[in-house]
Amino acid sequence: MSPQEPPSKQDEFWIFGYGSLIWKPPPHFDRRIPGWVEGYVRRFWQASEDHRGTPSAPGRVVTLIERSYWASLADHHDSAPAKVWGVAYRIKADRVAEVKEYLDIREINGYTIHWTPFHPASDVDPALLPPAQKGPIQTLVYIGTPDNAQFTGPQDPQELAEHIYRSKGPSGLNRDYLWGLEKALDELSPESGDEHVKDLSNRARAVAARYKSEGKPDPTDEIDTATEVVEVNGTTEATHDEHHHQFRRAGSVDEQEETEKTS
Repeated sequence: MSPQEPPSKQDEFWIFGYGSLIWKPPPHFDRRIPGWVEGYVRRFWQASEDHRGTPSAPGRVVTLIERSYWASLADHHDSAPAKVWGVAYRIKADRVAEVKEYLDIREINGYTIHWTPFHPASDVDPALLPPAQKGPIQTLVYIGTPDNAQFTGPQDPQELAEHIYRSKGPSGLNRDYLWGLEKALDELSPESGDEHVKDLSNRARAVAARYKSEGKPDPTDEIDTATEVVEVNGTTEATHDEHHHQFRRAGSVDEQEETEKTS
């Protein structure tokens, strides 16, 4: 099975989130389970022109890089856990087509569809897993591969942290995305932390402290994210805040913000 091909022997539709989907679930899910995928490395190497930055000043969000490719690069963060922790969501059967269409539109900025085995955490209630499930669950995941135009590749951690601190887009401050991911990962499992994310978070906090101690204004205060124009598929469209939509989550899970990136 190639990364782009859907599983042939699985009736249920599951999505894996390794970025903001961990704390901002997709619409119409009815099950959420923590766990991990293998063979990848999570890095803040995807430019964001539509959510945590603008076309003229892109922010940075996470993507997954195949471990074999990452190992060939000169990354300042030269180690990475074997497991990339995140969350898998089951989408209600009668809403799968609707959710896929929605996410396909949302992920136009450099992300493509892949399928990867997801390993549920050991303490997950078996009742939440697919019937007679043995082994990993095949999940859909959006990945910004190295050949997409928004892929940045390795960056100096301090420069990256400062860039994230200064960036802002229609979905909010880039630093809030970074710190939100750090917090969400720490809450999944005692072993789910990510040193790349943790180091960038600490560096960004140090930048914030420096701005405060020096009495400098917040560098994002003058960024206008409401009216900037971006080219999409050969046409120009104004960027806008997408925090309101018609989707609602299923079941009794507490209301949360909409998904910003399946990454």
